[in-house]
Amino acid sequence: MKVLSLFTTTALLSAVGFSSAADDYVYGKDPKKDAEYDISMGMAGIQQAAQDPKLLAQLFQDMQDPELMAEAKKMMESADWKKKMKDLTNDKAFKNNIDKVQKTMEDPNEAAKMQAKMEHMMKVGQAELHNDAKGTMSEAMKAMADPTVMADAARMMKDPQFQQQLSQMAKDPSFKKYISAMQDMMQDPGTKRQMEQMSDSFRSQL
Repeated sequence: MKVLSLFTTTALLSAVGFSSAADDYVYGKDPKKDAEYDISMGMAGIQQAAQDPKLLAQLFQDMQDPELMAEAKKMMESADWKKKMKDLTNDKAFKNNIDKVQKTMEDPNEAAKMQAKMEHMMKVGQAELHNDAKGTMSEAMKAMADPTVMADAARMMKDPQFQQQLSQMAKDPSFKKYISAMQDMMQDPGTKRQMEQMSDSFRSQL
């Protein structure tokens, strides 16, 4: 139901346009304008995600990240966000769209169609993210075949600060897609053998 909820929210936000910020605006000069930019970009991102399977899957993946959600909560509690929402709910086009979406959701068949569409987009998007992760891991394995790269990686692993960063990265929900991609790649005997050889070589340099 979370997917359908996002679709409904997007349909409502689509009633009005959002300008991300002036093209000549430099982020970081004015905190208030920065906040307005962040809000507009966030809304635009949700709208775009409803049309792009990969972005939709990435959005849901990001929603599993406590730090990102804490930042989102902080933004929604800001005065700028509340003002933006107040202006939005007073917009005539937005109100009309609310009525249209509510009427659509009251029809079980239409609601089911919306749900099915978003679930399909999620599956397609997750597959695209998974394939992207496999591509990244494959490139990383090719790079590690270079003795110089292998030596540099081993040297970095001896750095306590890097170890700490790696530990933090492993806790990031988005890191799971790379673990999943590697597990998938390890199903291939040739890739598994190559990975085991690389692991032995890497350990020998630690």
